Amino acid sequence: MSISDSLLQFALVAALLTVIPGMDTVLVLRTAISGGRGSAFATAAGICTGTVLWGVAAAVGASALLAASETAFTVLKVAGACYMAWLAASMIIRSFRPGTTAEAGPAGPASSRAAWLSGTTTSLLNPKVGVFYMAMIPQFLPPEAPPLLMGVLLPLVHNVEGMAWFAVIILATHHARRWLQSPAVATTTDRIAGVVLLGFAAKIATSKA
Repeated sequence: MSISDSLLQFALVAALLTVIPGMDTVLVLRTAISGGRGSAFATAAGICTGTVLWGVAAAVGASALLAASETAFTVLKVAGACYMAWLAASMIIRSFRPGTTAEAGPAGPASSRAAWLSGTTTSLLNPKVGVFYMAMIPQFLPPEAPPLLMGVLLPLVHNVEGMAWFAVIILATHHARRWLQSPAVATTTDRIAGVVLLGFAAKIATSKA
């Protein structure tokens, strides 16, 4: 299997994973509504950053520890579940505070950095991402290709597809943002997103290596 064949085959698998709704999609969608396009793209970039780090770790064998060590997996999944639960609780609590769902201003450097960090943290604290890359990347490593190189190239393929998908979500949300940020809709969105993220937190917390 050549490098080009490997990238093409992985792109097909990653495309299916990309369009399946998950907590990354929920986070980007919620950020697009509350923070606008700048913050949403920063969040998406953070998610992609975490994906590359997971890919490199999987290619060099670090993710094997995650699969082999029950303790490592447990620590990571508890941290991820707590983080998701914190995000969810913040959204739900905010939805009950008058005036907190009003339209946000343009994203500045500070808010963009915070959004990027939120996306990166979400990706890195999701053990399912690590397990996916640990399971998939070794199958797409050509014998003649350096593992570290493929550990970067394969996630980049996934990221190109992911950013294209996120761009569709963000731009579509932007056109409907005024309606989505009306008090009633914004409050409902916060609560639904919070409940969904709580579901993801529970799923992570009860998952097994």
